[in-house]
Amino acid sequence: MDDQKKTGLIDSCKDSIVSAIRGAGNVGSAVIETIGNLAGTAIKSTGEATGDLGAAAKSLVEGAVQGAKELGLDATEAVSAAATGALKAAGEIGEEAGQKVRNALTGTIAGVKVVLKEPFKVAETKN
Repeated sequence: MDDQKKTGLIDSCKDSIVSAIRGAGNVGSAVIETIGNLAGTAIKSTGEATGDLGAAAKSLVEGAVQGAKELGLDATEAVSAAATGALKAAGEIGEEAGQKVRNALTGTIAGVKVVLKEPFKVAETKN
């Protein structure tokens, strides 16, 4: 995939999440669920197109921040939903994809600290 197509795909991720937030409006949990679902779909599409999953995930989080600010929503909650949806979808693609997305979503993006919500795996103990 050439650089122009990759850039277009990444920009599309951000634009789609902003549009989804605008479309859902300020409807509490519905908008948060929409953000997570869309982020997952975008990551799966990016993976199918052999795009940069890390850059796509970061773009989705940036879009979540922008959309949340436009509607006066809690940006931290929107970011968490986007990041968690992206990470879950990447994990479904594979371990390497999950690690790329996790690495891209570490720290602060667009001025908001990314908080991933995921189930913690309990290590099996052998007797």
